[in-house]
Amino acid sequence: MEKLIEYLQFPFVRYAIIVGVLIALCSSLLGVTLVLKRYSFIGDGLSHVAFGAMAIAACANLTNEMVIILPVTILSAILLLKTGNNTKIKGDAAIAMISVGALAFGYLMMNVFSTSSNVSGDVCSTLFGSMSILTLDSEEVTLCVILSVIVVAVFIIFYNRIFDVTFDENFARAVGTKVSKYNLMIAIVIAVIIVLAMNLVGSLLISALVIFPALSSMRLFKSFKSVTLFSAIFSVICSLSGMLISILAGTPVGSTIVAVQVVAFFICFIIGKITGRS
Repeated sequence: MEKLIEYLQFPFVRYAIIVGVLIALCSSLLGVTLVLKRYSFIGDGLSHVAFGAMAIAACANLTNEMVIILPVTILSAILLLKTGNNTKIKGDAAIAMISVGALAFGYLMMNVFSTSSNVSGDVCSTLFGSMSILTLDSEEVTLCVILSVIVVAVFIIFYNRIFDVTFDENFARAVGTKVSKYNLMIAIVIAVIIVLAMNLVGSLLISALVIFPALSSMRLFKSFKSVTLFSAIFSVICSLSGMLISILAGTPVGSTIVAVQVVAFFICFIIGKITGRS
């Protein structure tokens, strides 16, 4: 505890905890919807797109990588939605195609045009996360807070519509809900979350923030509201615990958070089996 209190005196540690908790909260809210709609791996696909965009930004020596990463990821989310619904390329195939293509293109760019002397280290840090979340400045934290507030506000304001679109699109369409508009909104919000989460867990581990809280909640609860609330609590506690363990033990932030989520998932699974809720 003394060591932890000592670390918390540093602003960059407090910044990391604030950003980590906000990202965990946002990803868990939309994670329930994505799991129920069978879109779990859209986060994985978009994270690879964000990796490709980050590679381009790094090769161009941009000081603010968000200028490229955020628009490209949002555009890809829209394309994934349109491609999956309106053409012969189904959703899972579209995600795989864009995911692998962006990952390969990003790695190629970092090798051919990189200005860094340690390309392998840069790639590993981007894919699996690094301690970069401990180097956030006040401007980056402010941007994260603003985007997180927008995501939470959108979810609360459009909660009923998101609920309708999640469970029965045909009924929602029949009662006048503009299903395509709300699906598009969900895709854009997920794109924003992916971009925010890259500094926390890396491109390859982002799906864990979306999937594990939702699946763990479904082991214990049945209603959409209960699952969503517990998912948010679960995600925040696991992410906070993972970051504190990482800071104290010196382990990679992203991998530690995901490991904590895996352990917590099995605990929820066992409780669900014992209580008969699973």
